[in-house]
Amino acid sequence: MNHRIFLAFLPVLLAVMAACRPVEVPPTGLPTETTKATPTPTPPPIELTVCLGNEPVSLYPVNNPSASARSILAMIYDGPVDVLDYRYEPVILERLPSLENGDAQLVRVSVYTGDEVVDAEGTPVTLKKGVRIRPAGCRHPDCVVEYDGKTEMEMDQLIVTFRLKPNIRWSDGKPVTADDSVYAYEVAKASGVSYLVARTQTYEAADDLTVQWWGRPGFLEPNFVLSFFSPLPRHAWGAIPIDQLPDSVQSSLQPIGWGPYQIAAWEHGDHMVLVKNPYYFRAAEGLPQVDKITVRFVPNPEQAMAELLSGGCDILDPTIPLDEQVGALRTLATEGKVRFLTVEVPVMEQLAFGVRPAAYDNGYNPQFDRPDYFSDVRVRRAIALCIDRQAIIETVLYGLSSAPDGFVPEWHPFHARGLPEYRYDVTTAQALLQQAGWIDSDGDPTTPRRALGIPGIANGTPLSLTYLTTQATQRVQVAQMIVESLAACGIQVKVEYLPTEAFYAVGPEGPLFGRNFELAAFAMGISGVQPPCEWYTSAEIPRPENRWIGTNVSGYSNPAFDVACATARQALPGEAEYLVGFQQAQQIFAEELPVLPLYWRVRLAAARPEICGFALNPTIATGLWNIENVSVGEECSP
Repeated sequence: MNHRIFLAFLPVLLAVMAACRPVEVPPTGLPTETTKATPTPTPPPIELTVCLGNEPVSLYPVNNPSASARSILAMIYDGPVDVLDYRYEPVILERLPSLENGDAQLVRVSVYTGDEVVDAEGTPVTLKKGVRIRPAGCRHPDCVVEYDGKTEMEMDQLIVTFRLKPNIRWSDGKPVTADDSVYAYEVAKASGVSYLVARTQTYEAADDLTVQWWGRPGFLEPNFVLSFFSPLPRHAWGAIPIDQLPDSVQSSLQPIGWGPYQIAAWEHGDHMVLVKNPYYFRAAEGLPQVDKITVRFVPNPEQAMAELLSGGCDILDPTIPLDEQVGALRTLATEGKVRFLTVEVPVMEQLAFGVRPAAYDNGYNPQFDRPDYFSDVRVRRAIALCIDRQAIIETVLYGLSSAPDGFVPEWHPFHARGLPEYRYDVTTAQALLQQAGWIDSDGDPTTPRRALGIPGIANGTPLSLTYLTTQATQRVQVAQMIVESLAACGIQVKVEYLPTEAFYAVGPEGPLFGRNFELAAFAMGISGVQPPCEWYTSAEIPRPENRWIGTNVSGYSNPAFDVACATARQALPGEAEYLVGFQQAQQIFAEELPVLPLYWRVRLAAARPEICGFALNPTIATGLWNIENVSVGEECSP
């Protein structure tokens, strides 16, 4: 071929060869030279700042941690059982045990001399002659028997089975097992005898996820769903001697849990940082919704308020004392600048009557003992009618609470209906005092009434009482209002404000537990679901025999009340005696008034408007109980 012809043809040939060559298609999803991939932006982490009223010294979850520690532990743990609105809710358990579903069983067992049982008064004892016990099926004090020391007896024994959910893991990835709950029982037992441990016969794992609790014969615990010991990580703590656990860094400063968060850093004196637990069992639900939580310690409520407005705090935990900030918080909430949260909690502020002071225990002697003002129930009722409790609530508690009609809140499922009410009524109160022999002899209601014809009280004795309480600001305000109210009824009152340590000092020296007062104002709180009728039973009167330990500081004693309460407390949920006994006890209390319930305490918290899901519940002590549901958004439903 002519070279010139070939060279002339070469461009055409190259073009044809190029056209026949296969085309290379870039793999799907990879950029070509002319198309570059746009990377998906990583959303910034969602962060939250929670401010507590103080820094906890320890986060060791055993032996009654502090309020601030409980707030942090609520983020590390979850459950195992929540008490929401006086109802139990399982969290890491498959279900709540009950007599109906068979996970709680009541069996009859034979007992004999030397066996460990619980006697008729609820005390753990070794069975021997003379011990008072409840035979199987006994729910009423009338069926209690005294053991003869020879006969084999049958008693009731409660056995409860708890089943863990299978997907619960510690924040280090290890599974939470039944053995971890058994370890918690071992720690509680070795740490000192607790109420439940002392009444437990056996606590053991049936398999990896099942625990069984046997109570001692005679111990019928209505709150048996709380007989499950909250797991502790044996794999992480088991090598530490139990007596060293409270002070160990691993268990007191860096505890691991199965809840939504784990501790990432703790700058003592300033703040803590918690991040998501990667093994949280509700992660598939998108929980928790916040990635990182900074916990700051802000004890000063004024500073906390300023930090809330500036963004330094997103949530003000109830551990911050906001009582004197209520007016400001209400205004800010109305303006949409904050969310203000309040809830009545089952902590009852009460005015106790010195019905039977300790000095009367060897007999009342009018020549040496102070006048017996309160054995006549008409006097107690008159004082209740003389005190304008609603005015106290409106003035001191900004109308956020209510006046109880007894020791059970009205929103409690066991609250008895139709109880006597003691609304402010000076006219009726004065009539009751007149009937009881306290006469307005000079026609001047501002001077104290005087006794006339009252057995055991000298004629002319003035109705002049001493009122003891602490120096807390709220109690000072309440006392001043009560003094004014009672003066209108002819009752003279002198208030003594005592330091907390002196007021609550152990008897017989302490005025409250030594039962050496006429009027005393203080608070008591309900834990769990069961109504606390035992507060006012004869067995709870502080006296030398019980080392002056007891809640019935009034010295009130009524056999009918004791029977109603004991019957209820010896029955189990679902048995007829359970509800009936509690309601009878409430009726007797409301008629006889060993104390006057003043108001329910109020729990306060606040948050920035964009913080959603933060909520308070009356029966959970911490405001962070549902922290996994808290989110940050532009709008929150009220």
